[in-house]
Parts: sequence; C-alpha cells; structure tokens
Amino acid sequence: MKFPLILSLLALSTFGYAQTGPVKVEVKQTDGRYELRRGGQPYFIKGAGGGQFPERIQAYGGNSIRTWGTDNADKVLAEANKNGLTVMLGLDVARERHGFDYNDPQAVATQLQKLRAEVLKYKNDPAVLFWGIGNELNLEYTNPKVWDAVQQIAQMIHEVDPNHPTSTVLAGCNQKEVDYIKARCSAVDILSINTYAGLAAIPQQVRTAGWTGPYVVAEWGPTGHWESPVTPWKASVEETSSQKAAVYQSRYEASVAKDKTQCLGTYVFLWGQKQERTPTWYGIFTEDGKESEVVDVMQYLWSGNWPQNRAPHLASFRLDGKQATDNVYLQPGQRYPVVAAVTDPNQDPITYRWELLPESTDLKTGGDRESRPAPIPGLIPASAKGQTTLTAPAKEGAYRLFIYAYDGHDNVATANIPFYVQRK
Repeated sequence: MKFPLILSLLALSTFGYAQTGPVKVEVKQTDGRYELRRGGQPYFIKGAGGGQFPERIQAYGGNSIRTWGTDNADKVLAEANKNGLTVMLGLDVARERHGFDYNDPQAVATQLQKLRAEVLKYKNDPAVLFWGIGNELNLEYTNPKVWDAVQQIAQMIHEVDPNHPTSTVLAGCNQKEVDYIKARCSAVDILSINTYAGLAAIPQQVRTAGWTGPYVVAEWGPTGHWESPVTPWKASVEETSSQKAAVYQSRYEASVAKDKTQCLGTYVFLWGQKQERTPTWYGIFTEDGKESEVVDVMQYLWSGNWPQNRAPHLASFRLDGKQATDNVYLQPGQRYPVVAAVTDPNQDPITYRWELLPESTDLKTGGDRESRPAPIPGLIPASAKGQTTLTAPAKEGAYRLFIYAYDGHDNVATANIPFYVQRK
C-alpha cells in the first residue's frame, strides 16, 4: 500500500482514543460561529462516507466515518477506535418510498423502541460523534408526519444519551423540509445535507432556506447520475476519474472552505466501491481497492499535502472518434478504434484493463442496492493498451465500454463511454 501504515499504529497514542467510555460532544456557538467540540476541543469533520479502508482515512488526514445504519456498527466502531477516527452513527429510519406508513402509530412506536435499543447499545462507545437519524427521508415522500417521528427519536436520544448531538439527513436543502424541521424537530441539533453537483451552492442555500443553525454535508461527491447529460437511450454520462477529481476539489473549496460560521464539516462519498448506475460512478476506489485521483484530492483537502505518488490522469477517451457525450451509435459486429490518453505524474508505466458491460437495467433511487451487469468477453483484444479496437456486440442495445489504467502503485484512472448498437 502507498499510505504510511505507521500512522495507523500510532493512532491510539497520537489521538488519545484509549478511553473506554463516551467522549462528550457538543455544538457550541461563539461570536456567531458554530463549532463542534469533542472532549472540550474544537473538532472540524473531515469525514468519509463508508467504512472501507478506515486506516487510509486516518493516514490521509481524515478524522471521521459516516454510516447509514447500525448493521455493521460493532466492526466500524472498533476500526474507528483503532485508527483514531470518530463515527457519525446512522440510525436506519424507515422510508415512505419503501412502504412505511407514518400514519400507523403502532409501527412508529415499534420503530422508536428498536432505535432506542440501538442507541443504548452504542452510546457509550468513545468513537461515536453524533447520531444520524434516517437518510433522505424527504425523498419521494408525501407524509410530513415523518418529521414528528424524527422529533420523537431525537427526544429519545437526548433522554438516554447526554453526550452526543442529533441530526437528520436531507436529500438536498429544500425550503419545505427546512421549514418542517424548524417547526417540528426542535430536538434535532444539526441539519445534515446530501448533495452532489450542488455542493458549492450549499452555504447560500442553507441561508436562503432560513436555516440559521449548524449543518454538516453528510454526502458529497461527483455529479450525480440524475444531474448528468443523458443519451437518447436514457443512459447517464459519467465523469472520468480525472474530471471527478477536478470537481471534488473545486466544489469543496468553493463551499466548505468558505463557510466558517455554520458548517461543521463534511463526509465525502463514497469511501469504498458500489454498483450504482455503474461500478465506478460513486466509489472513489475500484472493486479491487485501487485509488483514483479523487483520493489524492481528498488527501490534499484534508491534510494540505498531495501524496508522493499520484494517480494516473486520463485526459481524453474516445470511441470511434467520439467522446461519451457525443451519443455514440455503432453497428453490430463492426470494429471501431478506441483511444485513451493517460499520463502518470510520476512517469510510472501504465497497464490497462478493459471491460464491456451491457447498460444496467437494475436501476434504483436513493442509493438502494443494485446488481452489477455481467461483463461481455472477447470483443476487445487481449493485452490491449491505451489504443485498441472494440468489436461491437452482435445484439442491438445499450452498452458501456470501461477503461481502468493502473500505475503499479495501487492507483488507477477510470472512465466509460455509453454506446448503442443499432443496425442502419
């Protein structure tokens, strides 16, 4: 691995996490500025969403992990304590879009008791930073009673846990939900917001919506698939890993770095890998744990230092002379040129892996689990490098061609081009 493992070994002594009981966390306001304090000390969140590779979060200058529920909490908290990290511990609150009825008082009461047991189980762990009550409960919902349930959960937390603030996580920062939370959720201490292309606008959106309290950006990352260019066959166009690195840096520096009054920090998404539209869209690591340019950017944003060995940079990627936004149509069985321009900042030799996938049809909302399409073999020459050929599939339909460019030091550049096979 390229990161200094020694830092992980020093985490306990360096960060003082040998404590076995809870560490008190408070939101303080001084001179019109909100601040999170942990153990009496200022604590600005440099966080990552997802529990994979916690040792890398710590080694690269991050300090916190976000979860969306408690299913794996024992392991996440143990790893956090081992690596000198804290945890925004999610409580999985049922969503209306999954069929939960907030008009059913018995169901609401049962959920409250379940969450109470989770809070009691984990509230004394020294890694707990604050509670995340639900995730994007405003996504595809109609019943505002969900906010009454959030208030009950927040009140319950304050009754049983005097040491940690409460939060609830919105998809975006919308006036309607901010009004509901202000009116109905007085026990919520911190507003958390998930945002993607709109990160730079969040400080102003928060103020325009009338939220005057503290907030955390609980998810932020690349341009979302719902925000991206779309082909005529309804395939969203994904940014390359190098394009992502540029927008992660510019959006972060235009937002979080400039809001010194209300923002308590952020959790970058996703510190790991998942299938969502594609296998590469949201994860800043590949399935085999290799690091994209985005990870380099996060190390710089968290620590002020770039890594000594940088990830490869992908300047352009073309199929039949066209880029991903050009609506690429191919004829079945025909051969087409593919050209990727990849450079390495350290002049490391680049090796390539190509993958052809049918366009995913298992599409969900809100980050729900999706299945990965099975790759189609045999249509790209073995040992293909940055310039090669693709034989278009015989079957008409939508596909994506993926490139992975490795530097031999656990770094990678990724990109894909959606295309449609159609007989003339």
